[in-house]
Amino acid sequence: MVVSQTNFAWATLLDVGPPGRGGRRLHDRLAHALRAAIRDGRLVEGAAVPPSRALAEEFGCSRWVVTEAYGQLVAEGYLAARVGSATRVSWSPDAVASPPRTPRAPEPAPVRYDLAPGLPDVRAFPRRRWADAVRAVTGSAVHYDLGLPDRSGHAVLRTTVAEYLRRSRGADADAASVTVCAGVTDGLVRTCRALVAEGIADLAVEDPGWGRLRDAATSAGMRVHPVPVDHDGLRVDELARTPARAVVIGAAHQFPTGTVLSPGRRARLVRWAREVDGFVVEDDYDAEFRYDHHPVAVVQGMDPGRVFLLGSVSKTLSPALGLGWLVAPAATTRALRAANPVAAAPPVLDQLALATFIDRGWYDAHLRAARRRFRARRDLLVRTLADLVPEGRVSGTAAGLHVLLHLPDDADTGGAVRDAAAAGLRLTDLDDYRVEGSAERALVLGYGNISDTEIPTAVALLREALRPTCPP
Repeated sequence: MVVSQTNFAWATLLDVGPPGRGGRRLHDRLAHALRAAIRDGRLVEGAAVPPSRALAEEFGCSRWVVTEAYGQLVAEGYLAARVGSATRVSWSPDAVASPPRTPRAPEPAPVRYDLAPGLPDVRAFPRRRWADAVRAVTGSAVHYDLGLPDRSGHAVLRTTVAEYLRRSRGADADAASVTVCAGVTDGLVRTCRALVAEGIADLAVEDPGWGRLRDAATSAGMRVHPVPVDHDGLRVDELARTPARAVVIGAAHQFPTGTVLSPGRRARLVRWAREVDGFVVEDDYDAEFRYDHHPVAVVQGMDPGRVFLLGSVSKTLSPALGLGWLVAPAATTRALRAANPVAAAPPVLDQLALATFIDRGWYDAHLRAARRRFRARRDLLVRTLADLVPEGRVSGTAAGLHVLLHLPDDADTGGAVRDAAAAGLRLTDLDDYRVEGSAERALVLGYGNISDTEIPTAVALLREALRPTCPP
């Protein structure tokens, strides 16, 4: 840094204080001010300080005051003076010895192949169409759309979501029953708060199940009771043995087992809710992705007065959008809003963009393309697993974005997850989603966030990670 030789403004840069401050003379105060400026980085190493005559004029003092201050700092090593050259700063904070640092843990290997569940194919996000929707609503939004947002969500999106759920999911919904929220977890927290306010503090959850939903329920003040899942879905007989008057289910495609709640279980579940004067909270997880036939309708349509319906675009478009919905029974609407007085809806322009995206048919077109892509990718993953991991057994309905890979009882799935991570492959152990322990050995393999060309290599790495305890 070269200091200007014409305008130093040093009286502003250096605070030498009033005369007599601290009983110190002017040259001591000037040395102190220069030293502080060097230490805090205002004067960096190599910067030239003004000639003594110029700085004396700046401060209205004798030249002797400046030379004394400079001499003191030269002696301390803060400045370096050379004949025929400017006096320059010769100290930097880096010169101070740093205390020894605690050795850092080694950085985990970067993820090259992702077989963990939870993400859609974000590579295929419809950027152009979404940009068109955002552009359209930005240009057409009226002035009151840009004011304070409705906490329940914009009426346009609520109407659009209700219509979409009626035609595609068999839901019993209208705009008044829909609340726009930031996603399924946000919707569940709002629902649990309303249930607690109504005196329902015990909630049953599927086991195994998505841990974030359990955490959301406990954060809202509910006591959580795990209920096992079998090939027909939630065990309603086990549910009836708990003190719960509310339950969270994934009826269309349970996570992580991949089962679909059977018709008999659906009827028994609704009957249970009526008997205990309780509620069902339906997480419509992965419902749009069914590959063997059309998606099954929601349980909410069987008894809209007893079932909350949660959904989002996190698995169909992107979790980065933060857009979801909650369809609530009419009798709970007042309690739902009263229990969440500070809850806010997502940004209005994003809501309007989603409404436009759906209304113009772009959402349906995106889902059709995604179904074709995911069906082919799932088939590829299942074939590759059969070739390279023949001792494994794949289960789960032909739907969603993950499969369950069952392994022999002596397989070390936890060790396989760690070894795979070291090789750049992300895996998930089924035990990570359990509340109650189990001897079953299985991995939950997602295929949303991986390309088709990466699947053979990813499964080969999985094969190597399983080799120590599960040889081919």
